[in-house]
Amino acid sequence: MDREFLIDLFADFGPVAIRKMFSGYGISADGINFALSLRAGLFFRADEMTIPDFEAEGSKPFQYATRAKTVLVNSYWELPARLFDDSAELAQWARAALAAAQRAKAKKRPKVKETPKKAVKKPANKVAKPAKAAKKVGKKSPVRKRAK
Repeated sequence: MDREFLIDLFADFGPVAIRKMFSGYGISADGINFALSLRAGLFFRADEMTIPDFEAEGSKPFQYATRAKTVLVNSYWELPARLFDDSAELAQWARAALAAAQRAKAKKRPKVKETPKKAVKKPANKVAKPAKAAKKVGKKSPVRKRAK
């Protein structure tokens, strides 16, 4: 799907921002990403409230394969194919996806700036050792003889 197709597709929903992402586009409204257009299809944000609607349509969650395994991303589900021909109903699903994305954002903890820790001085328990005398280069030290 190209950018112009996506703009037309979301015309009944309202203005969307479309940005390059991975192998396709990220689609957002009000600064919140709620859809992904990738080679594999169009995926909408979903949560416990909207996943049953996707399941009822026979949709599957987004997944991708790595060298070691297949990763299932349960927060994005494939848009039912029938909605590409019904722009009014697609707009309803898009609003539900945006609401799911807003709920997910609200669940995240706000980032708290860490205040720098004050330097804590530890009490000096060790006694300082006297410094060793520097060796003189070139002079031999006197040899002591052992007492017999």
